[in-house]
Amino acid sequence: MKKKVVLLILIFFLGHHTIYTWGFFAHYKINKMAVFTLPEEMNTFFLNHIQLLEDNAVNADKRRHRVVNEAPRHYIDIDYYSKEKPFEVVPRKWHDAVEMYTEDTLLAYGTLPWNIKNQYYSLVESIKQHNVKAIIKYSSDIGHYIADAHVPLHTTLNYNGKLTNQDGIHSFWESRLPELFADNYDYIVPKVTYIDDILEFSWSIIENSHNAKDSALLFEAELNERFSSDEKYSFEEKGSGSSKVYSLAYSTAYHKMLDGMVERQMRSSIVSIGSVWYSAWIDAGQPNMNTWIME
Repeated sequence: MKKKVVLLILIFFLGHHTIYTWGFFAHYKINKMAVFTLPEEMNTFFLNHIQLLEDNAVNADKRRHRVVNEAPRHYIDIDYYSKEKPFEVVPRKWHDAVEMYTEDTLLAYGTLPWNIKNQYYSLVESIKQHNVKAIIKYSSDIGHYIADAHVPLHTTLNYNGKLTNQDGIHSFWESRLPELFADNYDYIVPKVTYIDDILEFSWSIIENSHNAKDSALLFEAELNERFSSDEKYSFEEKGSGSSKVYSLAYSTAYHKMLDGMVERQMRSSIVSIGSVWYSAWIDAGQPNMNTWIME
């Protein structure tokens, strides 16, 4: 009981991932573009339901405040377990990780890789059962979680810069930058491939994202030293009022310093999602989905 209380206190003071994720704009775009990566044997089904896949891309975020244990499915604070070699310390398999750290600890610091695996098996079963509604649900959700795994700040205790006086960097990286610059990104990505180990694939995405975390934080900290507050922020009309946002000049400078990082992560998200959808179809026996429609 004492350990659980300590964990809850730590979460309170460090902040928790209950509202931060790829901006809605990016999630919609990523799920939509993933449809175009699929081979013709299944792409008619996904094209016929592309609007649903896009619209449902943020459903996982909408559940965060009302579904128990939904929030930790979107991240893993891997550096809680080790600052130096976290990917060598944390067991890949859920039961091994529970045995080493307890389930309460895993829930406190994120379950993203294991969640992607669970969602994958649900998608495979949905395809086997020809359950179109469930296929759309799990395909949309998998798209969301895989995209989240590509966000460097979804892999660290310092997810929103609280530990380095960089509050707001999370939404800056994953929402403000895509909204400003994603229309100019290149969305022609490599062909999908079959993934024989979804859990290991998920871990590899997270490790790659974590390796980019320091750059995302350090570049913004360096930029902050060069811009005054008046230069860093501006106000934009949104809805019925104005909102304080990172200025175009500051955003452009940060985007340039990242040297294509956001675009690379979005592109990787797209082909990763397509590959996972494709792999689920393969594992479900490659049924002819192209004639299936939502009833």
